[in-house]
Amino acid sequence: MYGYESYVAIGDSFTEGLNDGLPDGSFRGWADRLAEILAGGRSGFHYANLALRGKMLAEIVDEQLPIVLETHPDLVTMCAGGNDIIVPGADVDAVAEQFEAAVAKLRAAGIQVVIFNGPDTKQLSVMHVLRGKVGIYNAHLWAIADRHGAKMVDLWAMEALHDRRAWSGDRLHFTPEAHRRIALRAASVLQVPIDGDWREPWPETDEHSTWITSRRSDLEWTKMHLLPWIRRHLKGESMGDGLSPKRPELAPFVPNPPSVTTDFVPAPPVAPTAQGTLSTQDSY
Repeated sequence: MYGYESYVAIGDSFTEGLNDGLPDGSFRGWADRLAEILAGGRSGFHYANLALRGKMLAEIVDEQLPIVLETHPDLVTMCAGGNDIIVPGADVDAVAEQFEAAVAKLRAAGIQVVIFNGPDTKQLSVMHVLRGKVGIYNAHLWAIADRHGAKMVDLWAMEALHDRRAWSGDRLHFTPEAHRRIALRAASVLQVPIDGDWREPWPETDEHSTWITSRRSDLEWTKMHLLPWIRRHLKGESMGDGLSPKRPELAPFVPNPPSVTTDFVPAPPVAPTAQGTLSTQDSY
């Protein structure tokens, strides 16, 4: 159905599915949701998800890309490089060059490739300082997609992701509702019929942040997410250390149970224009 009989997702925590939780403590995520759409209830559709939280682009290329080339699926989605470009002093151009080399290998093998650019962080307190780097990387990704005939899921332009309710409390990973919308957007890029509208406005809300609540939220976020990342970074550790991909083999797709939370989970109140500095933050 729709021309795809097999699909492999590669990347980091975005593709693994954080924070679209399942009852067993694992994650569903947009890629599993997209696989369900592509499968269309068929037993013969095959899917693998090799993505793992904290992975840098070089690790994805070394560990995940060879499996894709060996199994040769009809479709691969690739989102990578986010963990690289947020590191202070990172060479965004060099990261893009490495990303392009991977896309070129996939396309040379005759595999349809879908890539994702970075979302706009303008509305997120503190995180907005990364906006320039993400924008430069996104420009590279658009050029890569054009040069190699890859399809692009434009997260930056998804207005639904500009609402803070699309973001988890860590200000980095998406809520279940955002994952659902991203899956619908990816399916539409593939010209696959979808049941739902990813453009649908969020419900009206009476919640408003103040300077005080925003500063409290910033402090809590720093304690819970930023400082632990810095400690791991200094030790050379990653969130994904000791973990394995949730769907490591290209096998018949088995749908997930419903997510723990199917409605949006509001992030802590934040002020869109709050000032602050950010040296680095948790991994994608």
